[in-house]
Amino acid sequence: MKIVSAEFIRGAETGKDYPPTHAPEIAFAGRSNVGKSSMINSLLSRKNLVRTSKTPGLTRKINFFLINNSFIFVDLPGYGYASVPMEVRRSWAPMVNTYLTQRDQLAGVVVIIDSRRDPTELDENLIKFLKFQGIPFVVAVSKADKIGRSQQVTLLEVLVKKWEIETQVELFSSVTGLGRKELWSHIIELLEQWRSKPRTGPSTRINFEK
Repeated sequence: MKIVSAEFIRGAETGKDYPPTHAPEIAFAGRSNVGKSSMINSLLSRKNLVRTSKTPGLTRKINFFLINNSFIFVDLPGYGYASVPMEVRRSWAPMVNTYLTQRDQLAGVVVIIDSRRDPTELDENLIKFLKFQGIPFVVAVSKADKIGRSQQVTLLEVLVKKWEIETQVELFSSVTGLGRKELWSHIIELLEQWRSKPRTGPSTRINFEK
């Protein structure tokens, strides 16, 4: 994917603040400090388009970025950071639920798992939620350069067996570029699927408060 342009559109907390576009959207979801901002910057070959923070949990809005004037990357607030006040975590839950269940432009979700940490119950809940909703997704295992090859293989096997997502797991490193091409292939496929078949499905909720 050749990136010609990439620009921040706006941050939103409620549906009325979403950008009034009809372009397909790819959302990025994961717990705080999972490397989400670095992944998006790496995919777009930009250093600081998405700001990274040394303090997990600071991103409290849904941020929209227009790519090549044809589709949008959506940076969802990270979940599961224990030091964030409970009232803040509770405000995130309806914000993310509303976006995932009501945004017709959503083409798919990149679920980011940290290679150095075991998947949490919240990660598993998100996977189950997306499956139940019928929302297409791919799992990206971030910071893969931080672990050895044998650990990479073992982690992929564990995720595939646990979540039955054999064709939807990619190792990724924003440092070495590992998995960049492969993840882009999944994203392009999600965009093409959205253009040919609108997303439909039952509505439920996911808990991000733990």
